[in-house]
Amino acid sequence: MWSRLRTILPSPNCLPPRWCSGFVSRMRYMNRLKEDDTACLSALHNGQIFLFHHLSPLLQCTQRGTLRPAALATSDVQSVLERLGSDGSLVKKSVLVSCLEQNQAQFCLDVGELDQVSVEEACEGKFLDLRKSLFLLTTAEAPILAKGQALLRWHQTSRFCSATGQLTHRNQAGSQRACSSNGIIYYPKMSPVVIVLVSDGRRCLLGRQPAFPLGMYSALAGFCDMGESLEEALCREVAEEVGLELQSITYSSSQHWPFPHSSLMLGCHATVSPAHTQLQVDHAELENARWFSLEEITSALKLQTPPQRGDSPALWLPPKQAVAHRLITEWTKQQLLKDTDQNQRPGSC
Repeated sequence: MWSRLRTILPSPNCLPPRWCSGFVSRMRYMNRLKEDDTACLSALHNGQIFLFHHLSPLLQCTQRGTLRPAALATSDVQSVLERLGSDGSLVKKSVLVSCLEQNQAQFCLDVGELDQVSVEEACEGKFLDLRKSLFLLTTAEAPILAKGQALLRWHQTSRFCSATGQLTHRNQAGSQRACSSNGIIYYPKMSPVVIVLVSDGRRCLLGRQPAFPLGMYSALAGFCDMGESLEEALCREVAEEVGLELQSITYSSSQHWPFPHSSLMLGCHATVSPAHTQLQVDHAELENARWFSLEEITSALKLQTPPQRGDSPALWLPPKQAVAHRLITEWTKQQLLKDTDQNQRPGSC
């Protein structure tokens, strides 16, 4: 019943190639910083910090009028914090998120205890909601902020041991927390989520939730239940939300997503029989779901800015950084190739 899941290497802008010695060096350096608090603290003093305020990242305006994450030198952050009356210990709450080519470590720090406007003025930036920021950032910039927010949120919500109720203490890198009473070690968790673009061969199926921005539709998605395989979760979610039975499933790619509380998105394509496409939408799950033609999707992919309040409703797709956008783009390219092949066949009009 199932097509074999594809085993593929991600595209170069998804993961650095493992045959690059620089990549291996950075990964081993990152691992050392997670295991050695002294080395991590030294790397922090010479590293870069991305600031957050109550989990909203600090963005700065570029000369072209676009926005980018503000990568600040630790020494500059320290100076700003001192001017605003904070002691130096706050910087030590930074969490390790990445490493540059020259083994310069990058960290994220939430300064929610400080006045937001004062920090923005001192750093010449603006704290923006991460969901909105994803529509403004490049595919290279978004993942580091997503990872940073997820780690910061995990530390804010994991201060106590679930077994003893005692305080937990983090390591310097922020990659784990340990119970002060029994030594149980806790690691950041991601919840597995399946996300699927369903097609009947000519159209693709998209749905929307009430919380989505005006006009936005996306691929169907849902959390995996305990004990489910990826295929079982996909079939259940599609059956629950729109009343369809899947014929085949093909794996596409995965992505970390910081919402609602850090998810591992497992992206797939799936097909249904063209003879059984009648939707039975569960409105407790979705506000709406419908089939979209290739022409509608192609037009939506060309839109550059989200519709504003008061504009006539238009189909708006998830940001380019989202795996849902990748699934929609892959389907569109496949449909265009199929149409081209059909037009080139002998005897075609």
